[in-house]
Amino acid sequence: MKFTRRLRYAVPAVLAVGALALTGCGAGDPASKGADGEQALTIGVSVYDMSSFITQGQEGMEAYADANGIDLVWNSADLDVSKQATQLQQYVDQKVDAIVVVPVQADSLGPQLEAAAAADIPVVAVNAALDDTTNLASSVLPDDIAAGEQEMEMMVEALGGKGKIVVLQGPLGQSAELDRTTGIENVLAENTGIEVLAKDTANWKRDEAVNKMKNWISAFGDDITGVVAENDDMGLGALQALREANMDIPVVGIDGIEDGLNAVKDGSFIGTSLQHGRVELATGLAVAAKAAAGDEVDELYTYVMPAVTPDNVDEFYANVVSDSDAFLERLPDLIAANLESGDLSNEK
Repeated sequence: MKFTRRLRYAVPAVLAVGALALTGCGAGDPASKGADGEQALTIGVSVYDMSSFITQGQEGMEAYADANGIDLVWNSADLDVSKQATQLQQYVDQKVDAIVVVPVQADSLGPQLEAAAAADIPVVAVNAALDDTTNLASSVLPDDIAAGEQEMEMMVEALGGKGKIVVLQGPLGQSAELDRTTGIENVLAENTGIEVLAKDTANWKRDEAVNKMKNWISAFGDDITGVVAENDDMGLGALQALREANMDIPVVGIDGIEDGLNAVKDGSFIGTSLQHGRVELATGLAVAAKAAAGDEVDELYTYVMPAVTPDNVDEFYANVVSDSDAFLERLPDLIAANLESGDLSNEK
């Protein structure tokens, strides 16, 4: 898909003040210049919430923006669909050059996407899908079905194909929750010795997972032999509740955030799947910048998550944790190379 729109100048700072409190790195500064001396692009970002994954991803986006002379305007929707719709409409009204959205819910934002298309503003969905892609320039998405299958396969192996589990889901209706749940169910269908005692959302949040897990421990006690969490934060919340109950059972997550990798290293998690937020969200920003410049972009870019186990966790730990500053310095060049090769999760 190619956008032939004429580039706009960055919007004046006064236009960035409205119904929402907008934050950004130099967002809307009319004197802001890119690395080549040209007027900087202004790209609006709306994320579903400030989870550990998104916070990590913001670091990557800011590193890419700084290296490429992009002004970011950043907002969190706090898991509120209507709030996110308002944020996108405000970006359209401000005439930003492009919009990156991490959607709260898959079946949302139709009118706002139509408004952006009418204003010739490319929108890129990142990390979570939108059902209607008619007015999207592109999507940069993880293979969440494969990730759900991957974590469930880890649990099947840990339990020897037989046990009773609980499943912590993401926000119901979000594409990552839908697809990861599908992946989990795909593997369960082939492993009938595994019974699901309960499944429910903890909204990607650690504190909600603590409370949910405590309720399940009260209801099922020692019948629970494993916890499958659709992200690391919820797995870590479940782990806290298990420890308080003096229970030691397998827990698996997804994302590979710092605390999740530490849990794999010390044996608290049997594994996770690396969805490096710095890489994935920065890739989304790079695609949005290309679309804003009128360059050809694909309709879909897919990020495939590598499995992280105690045997290979050290391979990923440095880029995510111990040498993250050095990784951020080389991230902009890495993103460009990955888009060229098509291997979005490459970190070498």
